[in-house]
Amino acid sequence: MVLEGLGKSLRNVLGRITGANSINEELIEDVVKDLQRALLQADVNVQMVLGLTKRIKERALDEKPPAGKGPKEHVVSIIYEELVNLLDNGEGLRMESQTIMMVGLYGQGKTTSCGKLALLFSKKGFRVGMIAADIHRPAAYDQLKQLGEKVGVDVYGEPGAKDAPGVVKRGLEHFRDKKVIIIDTSGRHALESDLIQELKDVAAIAKPNERLLVLDSQVGQQAGPQADAFHKAVGVTGVILTKMDGTAKGGGALSAVAKTDARIVFLGVGEHIRDFESFNANKFISRLLGMGDLSALANIAKEEFAGDKEVEGASRHIMSGRFTLKDMYTQMEAVTKMGPLQKVMNMIPGMSKMEDKIDYEDSQARLKRYRVIMDSMTDEEMEDPRIIKGTRIGRIAYGAGVEPHDVRELIKQYEQSKKTMKEFMGNRKMRKQMMKQMGNSGDLGA
Repeated sequence: MVLEGLGKSLRNVLGRITGANSINEELIEDVVKDLQRALLQADVNVQMVLGLTKRIKERALDEKPPAGKGPKEHVVSIIYEELVNLLDNGEGLRMESQTIMMVGLYGQGKTTSCGKLALLFSKKGFRVGMIAADIHRPAAYDQLKQLGEKVGVDVYGEPGAKDAPGVVKRGLEHFRDKKVIIIDTSGRHALESDLIQELKDVAAIAKPNERLLVLDSQVGQQAGPQADAFHKAVGVTGVILTKMDGTAKGGGALSAVAKTDARIVFLGVGEHIRDFESFNANKFISRLLGMGDLSALANIAKEEFAGDKEVEGASRHIMSGRFTLKDMYTQMEAVTKMGPLQKVMNMIPGMSKMEDKIDYEDSQARLKRYRVIMDSMTDEEMEDPRIIKGTRIGRIAYGAGVEPHDVRELIKQYEQSKKTMKEFMGNRKMRKQMMKQMGNSGDLGA
């Protein structure tokens, strides 16, 4: 998870509030100190931390809870709102036809981000083209071409060319039928005058709708000065922060960039081509605080499984109250496709509280083992698990290369999942709330 350490610390702070007998000045003082410690450990600027916690303290002590909201809930809301305000600096990147110019220094993840962005737009139905305008780094064109092949997007480049604006001009003509064009530009180890002029010349030819600066979040608070420098040079409209997975300096980069005029639009959260998230301050803080992000989970599901008949069929079975091992198998495949288990779980409200009790590596391995066991079953057994007894268990275990107790463990897990599904479908209020949050207001057979 992005900034996992900070998220855990913040959730401990909220737990201290919700577990208190009452809200008083002593508790608020302690909570403020805990918040300061958590944010400073995440490399957030000292002055920003002091300003943030001062506002939280003043509001928590002076504001009266609104009607229908208790003191604890009100203090939690104040912390949430102030953290969002710290990072909220404008809307994300619009999903529409446009030309995007990517800029940044060497080693920041610019070319990889081009591929991730191209995949995002292509999955939204846009015809995308990428232009390799980095004429200085020998492997730049080959890297972009490989990424293009991986995501199914065409790449234009002229290996050996010495004129970046010319390459861009011819690339735009080549891609005149594309709705979204992404231009990968040259970088340097520092923002030098010749790089600035080249970027200005490319921008004059391309007339991009967006100029996105790619920054390595591991530079921490130095991300702010870099963003300012590029903004003065080429007029940056948005920032992509890369390597946000597992970096202690991520908080510094986030807060430093948020303090500039440029808006944060995406986070690179891993090396995989799909490890790319739209940045929204509300959703980001919601996940950090363990409140989940069901809308993001729903969007991933829609993108991954649109038109997938097996997933749609399994969903209908669940909604109708019928749940077989086939449906469970489909669910497991779906979860695996959506990304690492920890990332998916952290999008579900409240699941972050279980993080210390969940061995994600073991759970991932168990999911894989369960699927192998189910591959060893007949269609009849998958449709009616009640018949899986005695010699059937031995046969299934032998076919899957596991022990009989592994098969029994799977059946036990299935029964627990079936019970949970039944309880969920029987709770009309809970079901409607979940469907609403996932962008589906339909009653689904209620």
